Amino acid sequence: MDLKTRTAAEVLVDQLIVHGVTDVFCVPGESYLPALDAMVDRDIRVTVCRQEGGAAIMAEAVGKQTGRPGVCFVTRGPGATNAAHGVHIAQQSSSPMILFVGQVDRGVRGRDAWQELDYRAVFGSMTKWAAEIDDAARVSEMVARAFQIAINGRPGPVVLALPEDMLRERVTVADAPPAKPVESAGDIRAIGDLLGLLEQAKSPFLLLGGCRWDEEARAAIVKFAERFEVPVATGFRRMPLFDPRHRNYAGDLGLGANPKLVERVKASDLVIVLGERLSEVTTQGYTLWDVPMPQTRLVHIYPDADEIGRVWRPHLAIAATPRGFAELAANAHGTSVMPWHGSVEAAHAEYLAWSEAPTPQPGEVNLAEIMIWLREQLPADAILTNGAGNFAAWVNRFYRVRRFGGHLGPNSGSMGYGVPAAVAMQRLYPGRRVVAVSGDGDFLMNGQEFATAVQYGLPIVVLVFDNGCYGTIRMHQERDYPGRVIATDLKNPDFAAYARAFGGFGATVERTRDFPAAFEAAVASGQPSIVHVKFDPDGITPTQTLSGIRAAALKKG
Repeated sequence: MDLKTRTAAEVLVDQLIVHGVTDVFCVPGESYLPALDAMVDRDIRVTVCRQEGGAAIMAEAVGKQTGRPGVCFVTRGPGATNAAHGVHIAQQSSSPMILFVGQVDRGVRGRDAWQELDYRAVFGSMTKWAAEIDDAARVSEMVARAFQIAINGRPGPVVLALPEDMLRERVTVADAPPAKPVESAGDIRAIGDLLGLLEQAKSPFLLLGGCRWDEEARAAIVKFAERFEVPVATGFRRMPLFDPRHRNYAGDLGLGANPKLVERVKASDLVIVLGERLSEVTTQGYTLWDVPMPQTRLVHIYPDADEIGRVWRPHLAIAATPRGFAELAANAHGTSVMPWHGSVEAAHAEYLAWSEAPTPQPGEVNLAEIMIWLREQLPADAILTNGAGNFAAWVNRFYRVRRFGGHLGPNSGSMGYGVPAAVAMQRLYPGRRVVAVSGDGDFLMNGQEFATAVQYGLPIVVLVFDNGCYGTIRMHQERDYPGRVIATDLKNPDFAAYARAFGGFGATVERTRDFPAAFEAAVASGQPSIVHVKFDPDGITPTQTLSGIRAAALKKG
């Protein structure tokens, strides 16, 4: 076959197209200008962002949502270190993404040249693979390898450094074929062993989480849960994996989980974990079971065998992806005698009681009522994104994600996630309603990406819940050092005016009853919008007040 001569940058962009990449997120830099030039007039949509952390989060959000690597380009040195924010989120969230970083010319490496870094060292502990492409002839090979690594096993981020002089070299090489996910379903014996454990169980439970899901896997696992009458919970930031309106749904094992759900899982004599790596948050600080030998029979089904047994030794270990395993599970047939019959209804009733009624709050704004209004008014295919902070507890408890892919949040608990993730989702799905939920401190971590939404005419709606403090830290501060407040107060701008300054729509809400009109006006504007919701800092969680935490700490101390 005749091969044409191309620059290494052109080979790189061709390889992205081979792998189905349609969107690239970036902050431009001179160190990778050849790659940017190679994207001109190609079938790749480039979103230019205002800070590399925001660009990397957008790529991570695409990876989390689609299961295919999101792609980000940043420049060397400070560009790369800014982007580390999103790379770490991808690592903890098991999201496939690829970060391409400009690098100094090969002839000056090792001299501490301007903005030089060793990217293998910088990113080695937070990626699946970090490498530098020294040879232009190997670009297609290494990019294909990056995609293969990012999507398989436990997915995650890959970083490839690109020396500028290498990108300009001309080579004659073939494109590598697109990477494909390797699906594993476990074997028939494993399914038989699982069914045998179910036959012996008196109170089984199913916990869903992690990655490598799709609509079909979600539907298949519903069939399994229905057939065996098993209550189902979702892990931290994995609410889209099961319809909360379904009679088998028992709730979310995230931050601020229902105490009755936690006790139900602890009391179960068989816990089947599918796709979840059993993170610290999902396991309530590693307190669900004894370490390393759980007091329950634990079945852990996970796509990467190296993750199984990291903390707990399972009774049955199955190396399988949710997509592969769910189909086998959906067609499994076991005993018709289920001594736990009725536990599904009880568990779902506990979830409804926990998530239905607004909890009383000090002040004029009740965030529970706002989240309940949103869940009733937003379309079923709406996408909700949020960053990190105590405000997310109201999302976890009172919002209901009805569709697969309907919620994205950072499993690392990284602030500043909501706005850039919303930008990415609105870029992918222009016809869907996208809402970012942010705290005041959280918003200003990456609020500059509101300018990106304005630039591209993306009608995201950003809710800024403003209590004038770093709420999570203040809560811990009052618990451990009651009355000794330092470094947690915030003096905030007028966030509605901030939106208008960028060319968007802004509204302010200081009473719960004013929220619906403000939100509807934001949607009707057709512009990127901010609804600035001011609420009393004493209402620090749905169930606690700062004054109550302080009083209890002082009494204890």
